[in-house]
Amino acid sequence: MLKQEFTLTIYTENKVGIIGRIAIQFSRKKINIESVTGSPSEVSGIFRFTLVINESEEVVRKVCRQLEKQVDILKAYYNTNDEIVWQEQALFKVPTSEIAEKASVERLLRQYGARAVVIRNDYTIFETSGHSEEINGLTKALGKFGLIEFVRSGRIAIIKASEGFHKKLKEFENEEVSEMVENEFLDKQDKIFTM
Repeated sequence: MLKQEFTLTIYTENKVGIIGRIAIQFSRKKINIESVTGSPSEVSGIFRFTLVINESEEVVRKVCRQLEKQVDILKAYYNTNDEIVWQEQALFKVPTSEIAEKASVERLLRQYGARAVVIRNDYTIFETSGHSEEINGLTKALGKFGLIEFVRSGRIAIIKASEGFHKKLKEFENEEVSEMVENEFLDKQDKIFTM
């Protein structure tokens, strides 16, 4: 079984403990989660988790089916990197003296599309977004200039071929519900279910 990177998009109700219930599905199968991001979705009251894992497609498919069996999980999708548009964000804290004195730092930051978000006498914080390789490259380069602190987000992703979960949810809400059928044995349990 060939392992590759998959991005999972999981739509849930916004309930306490849901991230723990999601994580336990991966823990049981001994699958490491490389990245996790959670946020509200385009639908009010619906939360969206984006997870990155390295696994075979067969295992990922099984995990998604297991996730969808949980009450508060509405839908779980999995995609390869070719099927999504994705980014990560990062913040870098660098000594202001290094930036002011070296033009090479300024060129480097421009090259990676970084912009200053906080400038103080002792440090400057830059923000950028991109793919993992780009953020790793800038992190390594800034290490030579006294990088004080660094933090990055998990992956955020949009599925290229998706029309959005909102449309699917509306279609589900508009489906006609067949007439409810009354259980004919409900009031005869003593006669039917005896031992």
